[in-house]
Amino acid sequence: MNLYMYWANFLHFYQPPTQKPFWVKKVTTEAYRPILRGLLAHPNAKLTLNINAILVELLEQNGETDCIDMIRELVRKGQIELTASAKYHPLLPRIPESEMIRQIELNNATHKKYFGDLYQPRGFFPPEMAFSEKVAKVVAKMGYEWIIVDELSFSKTKPADYHALYEDANIPGFKLYFRERKMSWKILGGQLGTGDLLVNELGSRLNDGSYLLTAMDGETFGHHRPGMEHLLFEIYESQKIQTATISELPNSIQKVKKVRPLPSTWALMQKDLERNVPFSRWDDEGNDIHHMQWELTNLAIKAVHEADQQQPGFAAARELLDRAIHSDQYWWASAKPWWSLEMIERGAKELRDTVHITPGVSTRMKNKAQELYQNIIFMGFEWQRTGKVEELAHQEDEEVRQMTDNSIVELPKDQIEKVIANLSKEIETVVAQQEFERAAQLRDRVKELRTYMKEE
Repeated sequence: MNLYMYWANFLHFYQPPTQKPFWVKKVTTEAYRPILRGLLAHPNAKLTLNINAILVELLEQNGETDCIDMIRELVRKGQIELTASAKYHPLLPRIPESEMIRQIELNNATHKKYFGDLYQPRGFFPPEMAFSEKVAKVVAKMGYEWIIVDELSFSKTKPADYHALYEDANIPGFKLYFRERKMSWKILGGQLGTGDLLVNELGSRLNDGSYLLTAMDGETFGHHRPGMEHLLFEIYESQKIQTATISELPNSIQKVKKVRPLPSTWALMQKDLERNVPFSRWDDEGNDIHHMQWELTNLAIKAVHEADQQQPGFAAARELLDRAIHSDQYWWASAKPWWSLEMIERGAKELRDTVHITPGVSTRMKNKAQELYQNIIFMGFEWQRTGKVEELAHQEDEEVRQMTDNSIVELPKDQIEKVIANLSKEIETVVAQQEFERAAQLRDRVKELRTYMKEE
């Protein structure tokens, strides 16, 4: 029996193709660069990483090439395993198979350009962790060994058994790796910010032959939650946890079970699964903006698919469609609780423009694209003006908070004070650099952490 547990941690790096340079640089400074530097400083730390190819291009365009160099070095050292994905981060279950394959091939081509032979992905990350059997069959057909999916894909009523690995019962030999929801949420929430706290939480699991598989957005560590980039490596320093890439898990876990997975995403709530609406954050039957967004999306896809590829202007339309079907526009239109009229408008404009510049498109189709674009924006303003956005966001905020609060443990005072001390030092540093917004974020994080402390 091992004296330690294997921990396969998965991080996802991504920014949308419409992202502004300011945000690319800000997230890189606060999250990507500290994580990559932290890995180099901890040579025994390993993780599986997805970085969508559009972000690699954005990093180069914005002068952040040191991060690309660090990823290359970490892959060479065996500390990072890169996965395949879809270049522009579309919601794969909602697009045609031909578009799915194209996005995956575009992602591969870009990564080969930047990483060369170091890019040899064995596994696949579907954007938003949006899984369906259709996606699994395409991914397996393209030669990948495994896909990472959310634990709710395993079962509506029971957790996965992390003493075993899983294969898709419908696709012989194709592995499914389920991210452990509870532990991922606890790390994301800052509730397990040190190795000792994680060890305490795992308890007897440390020596029972099971493994831990967590999956999170990389932007959480330092950008969304200031200071957590340091806490990540507090966990990596634990002597009772052995880190591994996902593809290394079969070296130590021999038991394999078959399962018939359910459609899911990593933003899935239990209520969505019970209502059989696994993609509701991006395609909600009760959301009229979503209806129009997808009608416009399908119109753009239809226009490009029916166009003569030899006509002048086709290549530009084809490239714009590739970019325009990113998942963010639908996410920000959910208002559950995320909302950004700016992101909604940008996405709708690109889809409309795709139709308008595609050679041979009828005036009727162009007029329909314009009508949908305008109606999406008009309805967005109406939702803001009438308070519908706030109403939807409030309802969802309460449910999300209830889910996370139910898992909050009372953290030992000595451990939480250690975390706060590290954050306090960082506050002094950023204030000296006159980064006052960053200091305010760190201050708020300290306040949040104090709420987890045990009362004397």
